[in-house]
Amino acid sequence: MPAITVANPLALPRLPEPVPARPERKVLAVETAPTGFEGEGFPVRRALAPIKPSYLDPFVMMDQMGEVDYAAGEPKGTPWHPHRGFETVTYMIDGVIDHLDSNGGGGTITNGDTQWMTAGSGILHKEAPPEWLVQQGGLFHGVQLWVNLPGAKKMIEPRYQDIRGSSVVLLSSHDGGAVVRLIAGDLAGHAGPGATQTPITLLHATISPGARLTLPWRKDFNALAYALSGRGTAGTERRPFESGQLAVFEGFGTRPGLTTQAESITLTASAKDTLDVIVLGGEPIGEPVAHYGPFVMNTREELVQAFEDFQAGRLGTIPAGHA
Repeated sequence: MPAITVANPLALPRLPEPVPARPERKVLAVETAPTGFEGEGFPVRRALAPIKPSYLDPFVMMDQMGEVDYAAGEPKGTPWHPHRGFETVTYMIDGVIDHLDSNGGGGTITNGDTQWMTAGSGILHKEAPPEWLVQQGGLFHGVQLWVNLPGAKKMIEPRYQDIRGSSVVLLSSHDGGAVVRLIAGDLAGHAGPGATQTPITLLHATISPGARLTLPWRKDFNALAYALSGRGTAGTERRPFESGQLAVFEGFGTRPGLTTQAESITLTASAKDTLDVIVLGGEPIGEPVAHYGPFVMNTREELVQAFEDFQAGRLGTIPAGHA
């Protein structure tokens, strides 16, 4: 898994050592992500699908794309399609993908890069492997996350952020047993490069065999951890947790009126496995969600308007020469 890393984690800034008396969040559930296909037919695991939406707010969906080793002629992407009302975050772990949108944003991302698109009032975009990759084949592995926008921001101007892997904040656990790649949000006073419209924290951690990672976590954020590969446990109660599974920690947003005084979450790799995880959490928006296809709005009427605007060409036009 060649996302940005270092040979000596102890050379990185370190997260604080866990405080024994500090309460930690318990695990509410560990669920296995169902599999499916997206776009032109590339395989995905739908990481958030088994979980009630009320536990996920402000996140809408997250797909693990691949991991697949394509033969020549097999790589696939997504054709031109619209979005409105949320942000898409594509984190490429292994492989290459191109992005192009009707607002002029776009570029190529590869190992450890992220493209962050705020769809806002509406945009057309496509994601596809470059032609050379289609011709020769190769590895493809990444994550796409959809982050909801509050009603007051659903119609903001679209925006594109190209976040190079070299700009991601690299941190170490206090003992060097884990490397943390902070993509967005704040963690123990360190700020990731992604500019978010909705307050969230997003990171990718690699935990060495037998090591434990304890992350300080905002009390007003929910907390989710998805295992990309390997096996281990979630929480201090050591709930079994492995590749393709999502751990939901209790806390703000997971049940009506439930808050938490717990200030950290813990993940532990098994003695024989390196555990790679995406950890995410955010401040729940607490608004109605009307989600259908490529649009995430607050009401059915807003969804109908989004489809009408798309059909009328009001969400942008495909750039010349890129149909």
